[in-house]
Parts: sequence; structure tokens; C-alpha cells
Amino acid sequence: MNSRLDNTRPADVGDYMKVFACTAVMMQTVLGVVLGTNPPDNIQSIIGIIYNLVKFTAPAFIFGILYTTTRTTGDNTWNNYGGYMKKQWSALFVPTIWWTLAYLLIFPDVQQVNQYNSIGSFLWHFINGNAAPHLWYNTMMLQFIILMPFFWALGHWVKKSVTRAIWTIALTIIGYAAWLMFYDTNVFHGAQATNWYLLDRLFVSFVIYGIFGVIAWVYREQFEIFIKKTWIVLLVALIAVYYWTNTELSAYGFPVQLTNAPYYKPSMTIYALLVIGLVAALAMYHLRNNSKALPVFHFLAVYAYRAYLSNVFWFQIIWRIGGKNLAANHPLVAIIVCYLITWCLGFTSAYTFHIIWQRVKSGFLDRQVSGQVK
Repeated sequence: MNSRLDNTRPADVGDYMKVFACTAVMMQTVLGVVLGTNPPDNIQSIIGIIYNLVKFTAPAFIFGILYTTTRTTGDNTWNNYGGYMKKQWSALFVPTIWWTLAYLLIFPDVQQVNQYNSIGSFLWHFINGNAAPHLWYNTMMLQFIILMPFFWALGHWVKKSVTRAIWTIALTIIGYAAWLMFYDTNVFHGAQATNWYLLDRLFVSFVIYGIFGVIAWVYREQFEIFIKKTWIVLLVALIAVYYWTNTELSAYGFPVQLTNAPYYKPSMTIYALLVIGLVAALAMYHLRNNSKALPVFHFLAVYAYRAYLSNVFWFQIIWRIGGKNLAANHPLVAIIVCYLITWCLGFTSAYTFHIIWQRVKSGFLDRQVSGQVK
């Protein structure tokens, strides 16, 4: 394929997804805490509207990860799994371990559902994503990393025939629709809402975005043509579906509960897919025109995951220093200020810790070499 979406670019569609998703998820963190201060109804409505606007983060991140990983490792098989996991261990699992420990030990009050009270419950919270409000997603995302050989196999299989890709898309949509019906009936305000809440971090709940990410890269030329021809339609549809999601949330009345806007609804699924399509359109436009923004997005994408991991930590500090007092009197101002500072600290810390770690490793290796020479 001679698509413009190739391996030589300083950024790809997946990079744009990661940056947009990370940027939006930090807003979700701030909105949830400010809403918890019980602001006036009109402010709650605004928070709900903004929340629905940024309710695409996990799907976009999964699509972006699978798109980029298929681009860079799509020729792999089970024989490459060991080397692949070794790289992912240092890039994803190690930062996860450190930041999860930071939340559990430094800010234990941000735990979800309940608090750990023993070594066993500590370890369970460490694994299940309850250590902080955003780590449920991390638990789900790492499942895709571990299961990557199956997505490699999918990429090899659909590559052989467009018909196979079409069937995969159709069956994925049907299967995911069935999953949404099951979740709506049994979990979302259903009889198992409390007992089965961990289903929201099972990879199946986001598998449609992973499969579509794989196919989007394998058939990148067709994907590019489709997005280029339909982006206006996608934009109009996005506005309509966004209105739909806000109508659904407002129907629950006050106080506004963000749990009434889960990912696992037809409206939210369609909304997330439309956002993915439009972010892809922006990325492709930049790729076609060799935009100066490409290196910027690639740079931010490199540190997006680590910035995402740290965002609640930095926000908690900002909230305690002055954000809470600001929210009591000016909630909307507090949202903007806390969000901007959190974003800056998240990416700055990700880059800074990376540089420090590289220098530590370099110094360690230099000492080893020097010792061997002596």
C-alpha cells in the first residue's frame, strides 16, 4: 500500500487519539470532583453537558493504541510475544505500578467503592482499578496489551480479504449491540449494578474500538478515503448524537449523577465512534499536508499514557491547595483553572520523570562499563 498513513510519519492517527483522549480524561476528573461539591442546579447542568462532550476518552484511547500497535507490530506472531511484552512492561506496566502505589499510599481517600483494610484487599485494589477514579480504565486497557497476539491474528486474517473485514465489522457491531443490551438490562440500574460493576473494566466492554483500530490500520487507504468523503456527515451526526446524550442525562433530573452517562449505551457508543472518525479526519488532514503539528502530537502521544496515570495525583494536590475553596465560590472558574494546571503538570511530570530515569539508567550503564574496563 502506498497510503500517506505509513510508518515514516512523525505521528499517526493513533497518536492523535491518545492525545485527545488524555486531554479529555483529565477534564472528566475535574468535573467529577467539582460536581461532588453540590453546586447549584444550573452549574450541575453545565457540568453534565461538558462531561458528555468529553465522554469519548476510553474508546478513543483503545482505538488509538490498537491502531498504532498494529502499525508498528502488525507483522508479529506468537513468536514475538516475549519481546513485545518486555517492551510493554517498561513502557506501561512499570509506570502503572508506581502510580498505583502512589495513590494507595499517599492519597488512599481517592479509592473507589471501598477502602483497603488488609494486605489482601490492598492487592485487590491494586489490580482491579479501584485505587483511583481513573484506574478502572487502566485495568481494562492493559488487558488489550496482554491479548495483543489475538489482534495480530485478526489483522493477518482480515488482510487476506476485504470480505473478511466486512464480516468482522458486521459481527462486531451485532455482538457489541448484544453486550450493550445485556449491560443495560442487568447492570446499568439493573439488579446486578453493585455486584457486577467490574464488568465496566472487562476488555469486552471496549472490544469494538480495538477491533476497529486494527481494521482501520490494515485497510488504511479505504479508511482514509471513507473519512475524507464523510467527515461533514460525521460532524452533523455528532451534533445530533451529542444532543441525544444530553437529553438522556437531563431526563434523570437533579442532582446530576455522572454515573447516568456510562459508555455502555447506544448513544455513547455512537458518539465515541463519531468522535474517533472526526479525530481521524483531523489527523489525516495533517498527514496529507505534512503539518507542523505532527511532531507536536507525536511528542505528546509518547507521554500521554504517563500523563494520564498521574493526572488525579496532581489534581488532588491542586484541589487541596486552593481548588476546593475556588470551587465553593466560582465552580466554573475552578474547573478551568484546575484542569489547565493538571494538564500542564501531568505532561510536564511525565517528560521530567522520563528524562530523570534515562539519566539514571545511563549513569548505571556507564559505571558498569567503566568497571568492566578496569
